[in-house]
Amino acid sequence: MFASKFSTTPLALVCLFCMLFHASESAQIYITHYCKNETLYQPNTPFQSNLTTLLSSLVSNSNNGFYRTSVGQYTSDDIDGLFLCRGDVNATVCHGCVAAAATNITRLCPNDTESYIWYDVCMLSYSNSTFDNDNIVPAFSIKDEESTINSNRDQFNQLLAKLLHNLTEKAAGREKFAAGEVSVSSTQTLYGMAQCVPDVETATCNACFQSAISNLPTCCDGSEGAKFLLPVCTIRYQLYPFLYNTSITTLLPPPSSEARLPLAGRKHALLVGAIIIPIAILAALLVMGCCWWRRRSNKNREAVLEMNDSIRKYLTSEEESLHFDLATIEAATDRFSNEMKIGEGGFGMVYKGIFPNGQEIAVKRLSRASLQGDTEFRNEASLVAQLQHRNLVRLLGFCLEGTERILVYEYIPNSSLDHFLFGHEDHGELDWARRYNIIVGIARGLQYLHLDSRLTVIHRDLKTSNILLDDNMNPKISDFGLAKIFHGDQSQENTRTGRVVGTYGYMSPEYAMHGKFSVKSDVFSFGVLVLEILSGKKNNYESHQADDLLSFAWMNWTNQTPFLILDPKLRGSYSRIEVRRCVHIALLCVQENPADRPSMANIMLALNSYSVTLALPRQPASLPRGRATPDRLKHQLDTSIPFSSTDSLITEVYPR
Repeated sequence: MFASKFSTTPLALVCLFCMLFHASESAQIYITHYCKNETLYQPNTPFQSNLTTLLSSLVSNSNNGFYRTSVGQYTSDDIDGLFLCRGDVNATVCHGCVAAAATNITRLCPNDTESYIWYDVCMLSYSNSTFDNDNIVPAFSIKDEESTINSNRDQFNQLLAKLLHNLTEKAAGREKFAAGEVSVSSTQTLYGMAQCVPDVETATCNACFQSAISNLPTCCDGSEGAKFLLPVCTIRYQLYPFLYNTSITTLLPPPSSEARLPLAGRKHALLVGAIIIPIAILAALLVMGCCWWRRRSNKNREAVLEMNDSIRKYLTSEEESLHFDLATIEAATDRFSNEMKIGEGGFGMVYKGIFPNGQEIAVKRLSRASLQGDTEFRNEASLVAQLQHRNLVRLLGFCLEGTERILVYEYIPNSSLDHFLFGHEDHGELDWARRYNIIVGIARGLQYLHLDSRLTVIHRDLKTSNILLDDNMNPKISDFGLAKIFHGDQSQENTRTGRVVGTYGYMSPEYAMHGKFSVKSDVFSFGVLVLEILSGKKNNYESHQADDLLSFAWMNWTNQTPFLILDPKLRGSYSRIEVRRCVHIALLCVQENPADRPSMANIMLALNSYSVTLALPRQPASLPRGRATPDRLKHQLDTSIPFSSTDSLITEVYPR
């Protein structure tokens, strides 16, 4: 039924399609095709010319979501054709899919007079005879081979039947498309969609839907996902969101409503007391606080002046040459006006500035009333002339005048990675290609810090808010205030002050609990970063729940469902090979023993070559829940944690 007779497609036709349909095939997810193979046309005939015109017309009208047309009517070489895009995709996605389908249908079914092709978000077909809308052949039932319901299968089937009944009933009506969801458990939701060709009758849609659903028991019983593809209709369901933008019908039981009793009236005296007493206490605290703050500011101002003098003595002549005058910085930032403020860092405000030559800068102004950040300032100033890499934010210089401590960076227009992953604005720009580029860029920057720069630098505070994105969405590692420089053969160190700095959730267990850090501490943070980029979720180590991101990723890895980790915004538009490899690498990075984690050099090798075989990861490290301080954590593990320069990432390397 599916065999095809191949013949050489004329070079002119191939070249024409290459020029017309420039959409990338790799960007579209091909599913299947069908070649009828009853009648074949000859090259360089009127039928082939009509087919070229038909496919070109379908692509030209692909902004409409659905289009049916005919070419060469009332002749023996006439052709009917149509395409149908999924009802949730926009015009751009539809156009790319139809272009890919039109390009490949003649390659997959050469010289065939009737052919069908299905992609993830569209289908396209043509025939030398008028389409029979009642025809339900060919029909394909494709189940998800990677996931099977192992428990509560009867309950799952009942919910699935209810979902499909509601969707097909709605999709057979005027809109011809329906999408919905139903809750399977407290942690799982079943998503589905049904679609019918818009210009067919309701009875035809119903017949097609029933034909598809009737194959469910024999094809896909127990599968967590499946697709049913017919010329007239399509049905799909998955245990993860796969749609783009659409109005989802939630098929959940309505929550029970409880009657609320009106509040009893309060006595007048209680009301007065509830208002007056807190105000009086607040006023007293405010007066005391102002007095304390004034005394503290005066003391800190003198301390800041002394600290700035000591920093100047610490700087080398090379670093001192990168000093900016305060007047220059004030002119660039309009005297630190609120209109130029673009953010607030851990140790002060951040402003945008513009030099007279038009160069845009970012200015971090450390708090003048506090000693906090002096060590961090000195740390960054000492690295300014020594680190230069395309995936590191470039520090242009600094300013030390009076009580002012200012760092001047290159301006990065697209803010930080956390705003794109966890913010409230539209994040449609962060598709899979950009996320993968960000992962590779961060890895490249860390490899430079650990291995390729003149110094061995451990960042110690790698997190999404410290990854900035330039105008091309390329990542740049920033904020080296907590960085540690290693010299010679030194590979690890303990904190001398007992003060563990950094951010919980990204912090390796040996550092959080014992103050020990090495390059493998940054590798752990990188693994957490990769999982956050994949999932679009924060690693909430500080929550009191058991669903932190590392545990969630490990559970899906062991259940062989790694794609459930993915951010729903990706909507199925991703490379399965790249996603699986990134999850694998991330889990290797967050292993508890530092010696088991790969080096950044080997991580880059694994990201750039699929011929590298990865070791099996072990269960990720875990930290006690809650806001535990390092002092409370120090005695919870054996203090002897091995560090090694060996690397367990590479087990075999095959030549490409």
